[in-house]
Amino acid sequence: RVCDLRVVAMVNVSPVSARFNCLAHCIVPRIASSRLFYVEDATSVVCTGSARLRPSLYTSKGFPTGNPLHNSPGHAKCRRPFERFSRGSKAVQPGPRWTNFSVRGLANMAARKSDEVESVKVAVGQMTSIGDAKRNFAVCSDLVEQAKTTGCSMIFLPECFNYIGVNLFDGLNIAEPIDGPIMARYQSLAKQSGMWLSLGGFQEVGPDSTHRYNSHVIINSDGTIVAVYRKIHLFDLDMPDGPEPIKLKESDATAPGAEVVACDSVAGRLGLTVCYDLRFPELYQKLRFEMGAEVLLVPSAFTRPTGEAHWEVLLRARAIETQCYVIAAAQCGQHNEKRCSYGHALIIDPWGKVWSEICRYFSFGVA
Repeated sequence: RVCDLRVVAMVNVSPVSARFNCLAHCIVPRIASSRLFYVEDATSVVCTGSARLRPSLYTSKGFPTGNPLHNSPGHAKCRRPFERFSRGSKAVQPGPRWTNFSVRGLANMAARKSDEVESVKVAVGQMTSIGDAKRNFAVCSDLVEQAKTTGCSMIFLPECFNYIGVNLFDGLNIAEPIDGPIMARYQSLAKQSGMWLSLGGFQEVGPDSTHRYNSHVIINSDGTIVAVYRKIHLFDLDMPDGPEPIKLKESDATAPGAEVVACDSVAGRLGLTVCYDLRFPELYQKLRFEMGAEVLLVPSAFTRPTGEAHWEVLLRARAIETQCYVIAAAQCGQHNEKRCSYGHALIIDPWGKVWSEICRYFSFGVA
């Protein structure tokens, strides 16, 4: 039999997160009749209507057997669910074509009313760090200056932006507290440039003399540290028989963090991670669905063999499954006789489309 159900859904169309994650898509596959209202501040849309459950679309457990949006008359007008905003786009006007449309379809079309949405330009950086913190700072400063000249509000730098030694224990010798002189230098850089900085993996003093933290630091345009995330999942790899033999055991000299961190920024709400965290999707689920992250950050120093195999596919998977933007700054090239990184810094949208990819050593991409 067919049951009537009243539906009220709120759709968030904030600058970064114009997405619709509503359980109504699973519960109410079709709208028999509906009306769409735009609020004047263009920050939310309310959809109301009388819904009719279609039992034929459900399995015995009550979940949809397919995407009802694909069968709706308005599907052709919906196109990709989460396209990039453009200021010149026209607002979608409600009309008869909305009849019998899915809740998710209504939300996607509503999100196209983007005339008042402010866009933010950001840069993702790529570099080849070495065992010289002063030279690395000079490279970071140059990337910040280049990003500033293109009108970016924030730049994302990779893991180990400050230093990469020959072995993991070298990082212990240069580790400093977050309020030490090295981080103070980057705070001054942020303030002088007027840009937000995402500093991928900083060698922070750890809980004991034999371990440090691998810390992701966010600094605002005033030079204030707004968030610190300590890498939770440590990279322990022994691959002697691979195309390039690798043995790295990060846990020998690094202590894991314990806190999941998200923070607000000029580019939206950021979910902070570092490199090897990428292989643990539950962390990104928590950042997105419990902490409200809109942009997931994955600053990395991926090895070349693992990067060639998994780098892009894992980043795109994290973007699609969370419906978030993903920004992955990267180390690249030969750091010393023992360390080589894959590179290919990426900016990916929630549809899994790559907006920017860097193939040169010292460069940045803008989106």
